[in-house]
Amino acid sequence: MRTMLVTGGAGFIGTNFVRLTLRTRPAVAVTVLDALTYAGSRDNLAEVQDRLEFVHGDITDAALVDELVGRCDVVVHFAAESHNDNSLRDPSPFVQTNLVGTFTILEAVRRRGVRLHHISTDEVYGDLALDDPAKFTPSTPYNPSSPYSSTKAGSDLLVRAWVRSFGVAATLSNCSNNYGPYQHIEKFIPRQITNVLSGIRPKLYGAGENVRDWIHVDDHNAAVWAVIERGRIGETYLIGADGERNNLEVARGILEHFGLGEERIEFVTDRAGHDRRYAIDPTKLRDELGWAPRYTDFRSGLAATIEWYLDHQGWWRPQKDVTEAAYAARGQ
Repeated sequence: MRTMLVTGGAGFIGTNFVRLTLRTRPAVAVTVLDALTYAGSRDNLAEVQDRLEFVHGDITDAALVDELVGRCDVVVHFAAESHNDNSLRDPSPFVQTNLVGTFTILEAVRRRGVRLHHISTDEVYGDLALDDPAKFTPSTPYNPSSPYSSTKAGSDLLVRAWVRSFGVAATLSNCSNNYGPYQHIEKFIPRQITNVLSGIRPKLYGAGENVRDWIHVDDHNAAVWAVIERGRIGETYLIGADGERNNLEVARGILEHFGLGEERIEFVTDRAGHDRRYAIDPTKLRDELGWAPRYTDFRSGLAATIEWYLDHQGWWRPQKDVTEAAYAARGQ
């Protein structure tokens, strides 16, 4: 492997993947394709920009995608619209990016004979009851509940169909909730961290009982590399780190880091169709590919993330007022 195209490489997970790749595999030449929507920024890659090629463009641009795919050995497809609340207000960008964009990538790798790894989410499986001991596995039926998760489910099915129908050399991964550096402050963990740093009360939907299976972004991206290098073509691998926590526990952990109590938490009206619980069974990934997470203690990963936002206030403060104003307009 000599050359790699990373779609969405200026977004949260993509940025961290590009940085990991440049750090651990310096012989790989990286091209980033990103539309630079509100959730992506070239500033995320400023420190490494001289070590990669950046292309500002859309994954639905078939001619551009074909040209870029034609000069790489592997495509890692992160690009996606990914915020549930936004998908409930306007599903159309999710259909365009997640479905039409993935179709465009698939047609390009099919024509060019290029290896593809497709990044997806555990939200395609729907949710689990809070008292259900089960976890998602690669054989769990899809049951998406939002425009976001349904378009990601559709993109997964497109990849599988192109593998079977056209022999595209692709793998898939569905990950649990990532957290870590460079995550947009509209997302749950960075929103609560930056609220505390801004003197704003942390906000929780409903009673804060909804459970997510958290994984540090560096652990997720190390697993992606394990799939790229050792995964079986056509297979799906679930990426998780046994990090189940409900939202109230996470908010408490953030407040405790600052020596504050949970009485500061503000509970707001729950969002429509809010999934109750996600939980990943990563057995296949660990047994087949020998991957294991570095952040086995959620508290240590959360502490490292809090310190990053504390040290990089110049990165997130320009976004804060606009983000909170948008939430306030919805009573959240």
